[in-house]
Amino acid sequence: MKKVVVIGAGPAGLTAAYKLLCDSAEYEVIILEESSAAGGISRTVNHNGNRMDIGGHRFFTKSPEISAMWEKLMPKQGAPAFDDIKLSRQVSLTPGGPDPESDDRVMLTRRRISRIYYRKRFFDYPVKMNYSTVRNMGFAVTIKAGLSYLKTLFHKYPEISLEKFYINRFGKKLYTMFFESYTEKLWGRHPRDISADWGAQRVKGVSLVAVVKDFFIKKIYGTKVHKVETSLIEEFSYPKFGPGHYWELVASQVEQMGGRIIYNCKVEKLVQENGTIVHLICSGKNSETLEYDADTVISSMPLKDLVSGLNDVPDEIRTIASGLPYRDFVTIGVLVKNLKLKNETKLKTLNNIVPDCWIYVQEPGVKLGRIQIFNNWSPYMVEDPENTVWLGLEYFCSENDEYWNKTDDEWVKLGHNELISMGVIDDGGKICDSHVVKVKKAYPAYFDTYCDIDKLTGYLDTINNLYCVGRNGQHRYNNMDHSMATSFAAVKNILSGSTRDKSAVWKVNTEKEYHEEKQEKSV
Repeated sequence: MKKVVVIGAGPAGLTAAYKLLCDSAEYEVIILEESSAAGGISRTVNHNGNRMDIGGHRFFTKSPEISAMWEKLMPKQGAPAFDDIKLSRQVSLTPGGPDPESDDRVMLTRRRISRIYYRKRFFDYPVKMNYSTVRNMGFAVTIKAGLSYLKTLFHKYPEISLEKFYINRFGKKLYTMFFESYTEKLWGRHPRDISADWGAQRVKGVSLVAVVKDFFIKKIYGTKVHKVETSLIEEFSYPKFGPGHYWELVASQVEQMGGRIIYNCKVEKLVQENGTIVHLICSGKNSETLEYDADTVISSMPLKDLVSGLNDVPDEIRTIASGLPYRDFVTIGVLVKNLKLKNETKLKTLNNIVPDCWIYVQEPGVKLGRIQIFNNWSPYMVEDPENTVWLGLEYFCSENDEYWNKTDDEWVKLGHNELISMGVIDDGGKICDSHVVKVKKAYPAYFDTYCDIDKLTGYLDTINNLYCVGRNGQHRYNNMDHSMATSFAAVKNILSGSTRDKSAVWKVNTEKEYHEEKQEKSV
């Protein structure tokens, strides 16, 4: 049998192994996973019965093939009836659908509610031209924003940076209010220093015109009559116990079909001979050396680490890879009794908490980037959703900087203080429980040597049995379904025997209609 080694048991790696084993019996498949769990950054962390989705992962795709894979392992609950609350949990049932109370393998249908919190006021995201926006901004600021946008209709900037990219689509006023500070907080760089490629990938189909057009079409014709940008969707699917539950199921399917998953196995070296990787050397859980031969390698490991482990790499390529930047990520799970924030929407929620899945923090003077409300992703993520609110406080930093190196107690104290200063919880609000999770290389960044990424990927394509897939595997800020799609394309190449042309693998998530805005990563 032909030996296929898959590096990484995240969405891309697991999808590749699953698809290959489903479609052919000719391959021996081994997954090498550095950590002790499946799911990568899409895993779910269980702390005392309260589950954390690391970064938030909406199950939404425009690919029928990916949708079918999701549906096969986790059937959808059915159409939502969001105003109904059943069994004290914000989940509705539909005839013929699986029962989330008795069936663990179920995809719930959820509302997509994400708002910006700016100067202690909520703004819809994407920004909507409605009464609430005008009221919160004030008439004078609204007029300035409108005039600022009109200016861009007559004068477009050359898109030499992410800053110019945003201004061209939203005007300078809205850019400074809702994009500038958040982007700098996320990446640790000002948008003027970030490549416009990032915007072209994540925001390409979204602009003020798209937002207004979508608003009026929905008002006149309803929500199901036209194709919308991913950023403007109003519903998504979500596993009952979080995304990690789904990927754990995929991992179990891979093993049932004969695949092997070696956990706590870090790939250190990839030995290539005459443009072919023939051998991988790894370090195991107890620092033992593990070695694997390979006919084909599917890699979702960071490009920086991949090239570092390869032999016979040209100096220029090694320099580009070593300079690729990343942004790291810390989530603090915080359990509280209630929120100071009031639900002033018309949406019904359990205990009337605010309905947001994510709250993007634009509040001046705080480090906090986003707040997840896990109760709203799925009430089954929370041990006691009737009496507690389980929050995820998301911070962006760089490995080994002053923030990354904080102790767990210091992180919790920072998060607690910032929640109070923002008015999210009361001054005397007690934290009932907490948990800190750190993720390295969560976000591949678009500056420094990224400008030479094409030279790097061009070189990697000359290694005939290597396929780079997934977010870090391609150094591309992919959503979860995009990462899966790269693996589908790689497996198709492998089964067809095509080793020369890998363009289909790299083309995933480059079409205009298949993008999503930066703030909605499914990290």
